[in-house]
Order: sequence, then C-alpha cells, then structure tokens
Amino acid sequence: MNLKKLRCKTANFFFLKQSFTTIIIVTTSILFISLLFLTIIMANHFSKALLEWNKTNDREMPWKGEKNAYYIWLSEIILQQTRVEQGWKYYEKFILHYPTIQDLAAASEDEVLKDWEGLGYYSRARNLHFTAKQIVEKHQAVFPTDYHEILALKGIGNYTAAAIASFAYDLPYAVVDGNVIRVLSRYLGSEIAFDTTIGKKYFEVTAQEFLDQKNPATYNQAIMDFGATVCKPIAPLCEDCPFQQKCIAYNHQLIDILPYRAKKLVSKNRYFTYVLLVHNEDVFIRKRSENDIWKGLHDFFLIEDKQLLTEKSLLKALQKNKLDPSDITIAKASFFDHQQQLTHQKIFARFFVVPIRQLPVLEHYFPVNLKKIGIFAFPKLINYFLEKDFVSFK
Repeated sequence: MNLKKLRCKTANFFFLKQSFTTIIIVTTSILFISLLFLTIIMANHFSKALLEWNKTNDREMPWKGEKNAYYIWLSEIILQQTRVEQGWKYYEKFILHYPTIQDLAAASEDEVLKDWEGLGYYSRARNLHFTAKQIVEKHQAVFPTDYHEILALKGIGNYTAAAIASFAYDLPYAVVDGNVIRVLSRYLGSEIAFDTTIGKKYFEVTAQEFLDQKNPATYNQAIMDFGATVCKPIAPLCEDCPFQQKCIAYNHQLIDILPYRAKKLVSKNRYFTYVLLVHNEDVFIRKRSENDIWKGLHDFFLIEDKQLLTEKSLLKALQKNKLDPSDITIAKASFFDHQQQLTHQKIFARFFVVPIRQLPVLEHYFPVNLKKIGIFAFPKLINYFLEKDFVSFK
C-alpha cells in the first residue's frame, strides 16, 4: 500500500468517526428537546392535580410550613440521606440546643458532632457548623435571601438552595431530590438516566417547568410528600394515584424500572480491628482527622487489614506498633464482632478488650476515663458495641 492510499484511508476513518460522534450528539439533543416539549404540555395538568391532592395530604412534620430560613436549613441538611422518622428527633434536638444561628456558630465542632452522633454522613455536621460561623461573620447572622448567595454557602447544593429559597422566601426554584426524580420519571416515562450529566440537567429543567410559579413552597413540599407516600420506590400506591390515567410508567408497565440509573453502586468491604487498651479505669481513644469516613469522630486503637485479626495475629500487629507483648493480656471471650453498612462500603469490625499494665506511648491517642467516655462522639458501630457488649464485658 502506497503512502497516498494510506493517507486517504486514514482521512476516511477519522471522517467517519467524527460523523458518527456528530450523529450521536444530534440524536441525543433531538431526544432531549422532544422530551422537554412533552414536558411543557404535561406540566400544567400535573401541577394542578398535585396541588389538589395536597389539600388532603396530612403528612405532619415539625418543619412543614416553617418560614425561618435557619430552621429550614437545619431540617434540609438533617434530612439529606436520612428518613424523616430518623431525622425528626435530631431536628428537635438541634433547635433546642441551638435555637439561633449564633448559638450554632458559638458551639464547638465536638459539641455539634456529639449532637449529630448516629445520624451518619458527618461532613454534613461539619459543614453546618462552618456555614453557621460564616453567616454570622459575613452576613451579620442574617440568612441570605438571594438564591445564588444561598447556593454559595458551604455544604449547600442546588436542592437545598431551592428548598430554602422557596420555603422561606417563596422564590420560584424547584427542588430536585430522589422523590421528585422518581415522580417525574414515572409520570413522563423518561428513561434518561438521572445519574448522568444530561440526566441531571434534564430533571433540573423538567422540575422547573413543572413548578407552580405562584405557589413554589406548597408545590415543592407537595411533590416531595407525594413521592414519599404514594409514588414510593418499592410498592407504590398506584391505585390511589391521581395521575394514574396519564402516568406513562403505569400504563406501559415501567413502574419497577423507572427512574433509570446508569451507574451501579459498587460497595467495598473494609475490616477494622479495634483494640480497647484499658489501663486501670482509662481507655485510649483518638479523634479521626484523616479524610475518610467518620472524620471528626473518635475511635479506639485501630488496625485496618484485609481481614479481621485473630488473637494470634493481633499480638503480632501490636508488636509492630511498639507495644510490649509481655505487657498485654487478651482475656478469653474478650472480642466482639459487629458490622455496619454504609452507602459505598461495608465495615466489618472486631473489638478486643485488652488490659495493659503500663501506659503506652501512642501518637494521636490519649487516655480517657471510662466513666467520661460518653461525652465523646463515636461512630454508630462503636456506640452499639459500647452499649451492648462492653457494658456486659465490664
């Protein structure tokens, strides 16, 4: 093959590749525009029917109808990745302990984390505390009233900004959470994956098109309530749904398929062997500071490995950490196994209670009297061990 023919074939290949890419982009754009056009047609009927349904919606929640932006913000941060039933008591605890944003800003991070203990996703609590101080310092303790200023605050994304803007200030911004995506996806029969870039944009635009501009707060609360109580992820109440006749997913047997997710959640296993080094009435703990799960919380002496350690392998591991094996006694039946499922990882934990005769020198760890251990914030998994097993062991 001569050089001229080779160049010609190479040019044709790149032309075809570019053409194919262009076709995909154009086709996707046409699909996107078509779906938006369908959305506009269906939006008017939907919002009217939803607000009519909402008149008989008696789902009670302490933050419902609240106009205090600070309280709304607290409730929305608490409810992220959290069931209403679980978040309810935390919301009441926070408005009791921190009735104003100044109170929250004046608290220590440890106090806030202790009050958040057991709720998970602890970065929410750290961001909450940081942002409270930011509002006090930069906004004279007055919560911003502009959507874009709210969005600029740390820990606040599009959903939370829209919730605060609409509920507190009646601004026309649509909330987009899992409930909203599920309702709209099924109603419109949309098979666009909500966890892709184009999917996220599609549902943001769609939600805004469906929003009742005159009643944004009522509409936003109504669609989230509807998704939580009627259009549920599993076993939705389709027979009680006012949209049944027009719901594309219901009429085309797509309820169990929609909303569509492109990416599968991959969960990894981690193995934590905790060692409670007990000296008289003290136990050694540390504050987790690395960028990992449970940052800012406390735990015991930790050895993470590819599997949970046995008594034999534990002694070797302790030696590597400069602990004198002659000073260590592992009592019989002194270890307890627990598990905790997080969003993207499963934690397998084993707790060894190890009495020691000499005070060790351990970097980052410090002794705490067992009677005062309750003032420190621990992960849910460790608290469960302390409440169920450690008490009986002592």
